[in-house]
Amino acid sequence: MASHGIAGRLVKGSAWIASARVIVNSLAALSTIAIAIFLTPADVGLVAIGSTLAAIATSVTEMSLSQALVRHHDPTAEHFSTVWSLGVLRGFLLFAAMAIAAYPVAQAYDDPRLTPIILWLGLGVFLSCLVNPRRVILQRKLVFWQDFVLNVSQKLAGVVASVAVAAIYQSYWALVVGAVVSGLTNMVVSFMAVPFRPRFTLRHWRELISFSGWLTAAQIMNTLNWRFDYLLIGKLLGQDPLGQYTVGSNLAVMPTREAILPLTLTLYPAFSALSGEPTRLAAAYQRSQAFITAIALPAGIGAALIADPMVRLLMGEKWAPAIFVIQSLGPVFALQTIGQFAQPLGMALGQTRLLFVRDLQLFFIRLPIIIVCTIMFGLTGLVLGRSFAGLFGIVFNVQLVKRFVEVGILAQFAVNGRALLSAAVMTAGTIALAYVMPAAQSRSDLVLEVAARVVTGGILFCGTMIGSWLLLNRPIGPENELIRLWRQFADRDSKPSAAASVLKTEEAPGEAAVKHSADQ
Repeated sequence: MASHGIAGRLVKGSAWIASARVIVNSLAALSTIAIAIFLTPADVGLVAIGSTLAAIATSVTEMSLSQALVRHHDPTAEHFSTVWSLGVLRGFLLFAAMAIAAYPVAQAYDDPRLTPIILWLGLGVFLSCLVNPRRVILQRKLVFWQDFVLNVSQKLAGVVASVAVAAIYQSYWALVVGAVVSGLTNMVVSFMAVPFRPRFTLRHWRELISFSGWLTAAQIMNTLNWRFDYLLIGKLLGQDPLGQYTVGSNLAVMPTREAILPLTLTLYPAFSALSGEPTRLAAAYQRSQAFITAIALPAGIGAALIADPMVRLLMGEKWAPAIFVIQSLGPVFALQTIGQFAQPLGMALGQTRLLFVRDLQLFFIRLPIIIVCTIMFGLTGLVLGRSFAGLFGIVFNVQLVKRFVEVGILAQFAVNGRALLSAAVMTAGTIALAYVMPAAQSRSDLVLEVAARVVTGGILFCGTMIGSWLLLNRPIGPENELIRLWRQFADRDSKPSAAASVLKTEEAPGEAAVKHSADQ
């Protein structure tokens, strides 16, 4: 059946993406730790100002044309050339804008070093705009091995460059060099992996932008939501707190993001394929949501539970303030996966205007909370304000999902009930262990403490999940997906698979309670 073909390609695609993310995640963690060892928080904070401006500029001009190509029924070479041509124009515009803004921004933050930093980051942004647009054809065909090559090579080149410069020169330029090398590698390898000779044309720009307009607006609001606080800290609190916040936030989001991204990247084309079948789409959403939450919760909350000994062991006492950032934001990022597959779901259904409205509403809720908390309580207030505001995102997302596929809010939380219970047991047990263990006096004590927390948390989470599953007579849930995934790889010729479970058309009685995916 056609669904089995899609399922097979999805499972292979998930495997490729999962492998890439494991490697990329490991490289990112290595890079963050190495940079933290060789550089100071003020160094990281300085470059964070420039990189935040680059991220905002990139988002403001992001036209989401790749998604438009995925949804297009029959894109031609001219469509791809149009996307590339728009990318060239966008790259020139962004580089010029950052070049013009470099000096005034340096004056605003009273640091002349920002001028060359912003100029070089602008070059990296320009290079990133020249990537091969034909690579999206791989998503349409659910073929992801080239994405594996692109993602790993880009990250590897950037990490090697940044860590080498940091180790040799111990300079903040390590972060800038890494960004430029990463952009250059991504551009070059994209054309090597998927051969394409573009020509400059704007023939189909209206057709492509007609889809991406609201999506672009949503992307702008989303980036402002998650980036303006960096500029706020840099201006109000200084570069040292900004560096602590940047590293802490990156380490807090990394476990959740990398745990859920492999399936997230396959869900948009999968949801698009089911957009005309509401019942199957709702079932696919709930199944993928339950599976992802069971992975995200132990990853994100677990990062918070080991943050104290891990940061002190690997990065040293100068990064101790980042511990609170990780402990506060890690659980929030994990919990936000509940309902955050509203993004690929809304894109698949063409409901991009509602995604923009959601991000706009969140921005006007989040902005005053974070500004007031930062002014009143400094870095601690900002982190707590961001955590509190982040919980609003869950409410908005589950309401959107209810509107998109008519799955009730209680049903969306119920499908994650056992994962939430298991995370609570894991948290209580690991915190209790931390209280009874003696205070670490040496690096070997810190290693032992990290290992004890990881093992205890893993046993408690998995034990509670499996125990509750057996106690409830094996209801449909993440365990079934793991069993199907194991069978898929154990017997390549068998039909059932974890991806097939996402696209499965049959539903057993009571299975409606098990119908999502994840987020950034």
